[in-house]
Amino acid sequence: MKQIRVHGPDDVRLDDIDPPEPGPADAVVRIAACGICGSDVSYVHMGGVAGPTGHPMPLGHEMAGVVDWVGDEVDGVTVGDRVIVHPGDTGHGPMGSGGIEGGLTISLLVRDVARHRRLFPVPDDMALPVAALAEPLGVGMQAVNQADVAPGDKVAVFGCGPIGLMAIATLIDRGIHEVVAVDLSRQRRELALGLGAQAALDPTAVDVWDELARIHGTAPFMFGPTPATNAFIEASGADQVIGDVIQHGRVGGRLSVVALHYRAVPTNFLMILMKQLTIRGSMEYPPRFEDAIELLARRDLSSLITNRFTLEEFERGLELLNGSKDCGKVMITMGVE
Repeated sequence: MKQIRVHGPDDVRLDDIDPPEPGPADAVVRIAACGICGSDVSYVHMGGVAGPTGHPMPLGHEMAGVVDWVGDEVDGVTVGDRVIVHPGDTGHGPMGSGGIEGGLTISLLVRDVARHRRLFPVPDDMALPVAALAEPLGVGMQAVNQADVAPGDKVAVFGCGPIGLMAIATLIDRGIHEVVAVDLSRQRRELALGLGAQAALDPTAVDVWDELARIHGTAPFMFGPTPATNAFIEASGADQVIGDVIQHGRVGGRLSVVALHYRAVPTNFLMILMKQLTIRGSMEYPPRFEDAIELLARRDLSSLITNRFTLEEFERGLELLNGSKDCGKVMITMGVE
């Protein structure tokens, strides 16, 4: 059986591994689709979640498929069910993020299904590659939750990779329509507009803060007016964005940071104090994972899957995300319907 595993820094391989050996509390899922996440790219470069550990690390945490086997202790799941796999940690490490299983494989052992909610049903009319968007959608949704926004708020989303796009989809779904997207990629800006963003800015072509003031209006501050943008979602991973939001954001503004920042970021705490800014990190998913699945059922987000590769073509997807990043979600598909 084949599985994508990281062996060391920039050393990722399609390995032959033994088939799963499930126990009575487990299930086995035949994977149909698994997305490549930006964090996967980081894991490949670092050789693991935080560097090499001395053993290969399986990749893949955005997966959907069909149940192939169910243990005797598992209730509510039957062979043939179409499911989304929750990759959270149940004592064996999170799937695809340092644990002993990962979804970039043909047949996935899902442990402890009998004691934890690990498998969620896919709506009958939803394609399995679209169902695999539930995990990144949950991440983008939680970033919106942490921004504490409501209809009438004005929001800027920095970074329109899959997580930023999922945040935009969540904002639009919640009736928040004054959303400005910021990204270097033309295709990602177009995807943001397709989701309903009111504008999409190329930071190399315009002054983002002048444009936000023009689009969202201005708010007073003792040192001069600022854009009236109420909340910012940082999904770009560019360290400069955090400092720019602190410097240019409005009094009472809110910043939700969902991108990975591995380096320390200089922070102007005097400006945070003067503006009474709220800064929150955002990690993983909303408390109710089904919220993401239900949004997928309400809104067609299939256009966000811009590139599909087979498991054997994984490195082509990785090269795209390492290179131009002029893409939406890159999905690995296994030919399972």
